[in-house]
Amino acid sequence: MSDASNRMDRIYHWQIGLYDVTRRYYLLGREALIEALAPPSGTNVLEIGCGTGRNLVKAARRWPGASFYGIDVSHVMLGKAQDAIDRSGLKNRVQLSLADATAFDAQAHLAEDHFQRIYFSYTLSMIPEWRQALERAAAMLPPGGTLLVTDFGAFEGLPSYLSRPLLSWLSLFSVTPNHEFDSVFKEIAAARGFESRFVSLYRGYSFLATMRRPE
Repeated sequence: MSDASNRMDRIYHWQIGLYDVTRRYYLLGREALIEALAPPSGTNVLEIGCGTGRNLVKAARRWPGASFYGIDVSHVMLGKAQDAIDRSGLKNRVQLSLADATAFDAQAHLAEDHFQRIYFSYTLSMIPEWRQALERAAAMLPPGGTLLVTDFGAFEGLPSYLSRPLLSWLSLFSVTPNHEFDSVFKEIAAARGFESRFVSLYRGYSFLATMRRPE
């Protein structure tokens, strides 16, 4: 995990103070994901790649009956997230841990192994082994549980004069939109007998994908 941690810390250490201010303008789809969570009261929600804690704070406030958990591989981001949670007064309902999305042990890191809702928000496009992380999350879903993902889309509906410079700019932050995501997501869900849905947003700029394990 140290190599991944060091890589992410190098990316974020100089921009951590401005991260939430700038990302609010182009990480589209996060509010729709939070609304779609709708966790039953008394259940657990896990964010994989929680970053600054922005989503966890908003989701915990939106769904006060659930308990929230977050992991991130970056020490820098996790420190920022803990500060945000402490300031929000939610530290009794939100727990964080340093962990790698591709191989973490939920029981060892969070003392929990059942999460009725698991989500990635603009995380998988920064993980080289993104399929492994997705498989790991799907394997943790209990009966009736739902996995949700929002991220950059394939930009298929955007003109090239917008998509090309956007791709170049995102590459500066080690972000790689994945054109195979839709098919891989559905493949993983089908292999497990899960229901799945993929919705393209903003002309392919982003998407919201869900898979649900039947009861």
